[in-house]
Amino acid sequence: MYSLTEDHRELFPPFGRRNSPRNAPTLPTILFNVSDSSSPSLQPIDVSLTPQERFEEYLQTRGLRQTSQRKTLVDQVFSHHDHFDADELIDRLPRKGAKNYVSSATVYRTLREFVDAGLLKSFQLEGRTVYEHDYGYPQHDHLYCTRCRELFEFQSEPLTKLLDEIGVEHGFRISGHRMIIHGVCRECSKSRRKKRKQDLV
Repeated sequence: MYSLTEDHRELFPPFGRRNSPRNAPTLPTILFNVSDSSSPSLQPIDVSLTPQERFEEYLQTRGLRQTSQRKTLVDQVFSHHDHFDADELIDRLPRKGAKNYVSSATVYRTLREFVDAGLLKSFQLEGRTVYEHDYGYPQHDHLYCTRCRELFEFQSEPLTKLLDEIGVEHGFRISGHRMIIHGVCRECSKSRRKKRKQDLV
């Protein structure tokens, strides 16, 4: 039994915390083992195969071969859990001419393969395609702070129950859903209140 808990939850330098040469806005990283006990956290689930093995199975069913570039991308993407886009992934990879270099075209194509293989999920946020782990992680939703642009993961049994009830009411079998709730996080709310108090002095 393979567990992402043991092998892929080290706190590597996260995506979205670097100065991108493209000057694109970055998405902050949300890791599972957050130090603030009040922050939402998720527990990964045990799976029978490693991400590499799962992807190799997928490639075989498509008549495709495993390559060193694909292996590099699986290792990089699953070295830690976060939310990222293609540009942020490219920015983390070795530059052209260096060992393990992967072209931008290969990155975009392989990310689509990861989604098709069930390794990643993708969703749109502020006009960008954002990726996150699907394989080995439970169904969850997101809270998005429009001020600091942090993306928080959470699970809610009442929400899941409500969606099931809605499905039954409409004769609809729900296989999954995605919800992103926009608002202002606790820390940004505190900072805003503090600034208001200072302005009143």
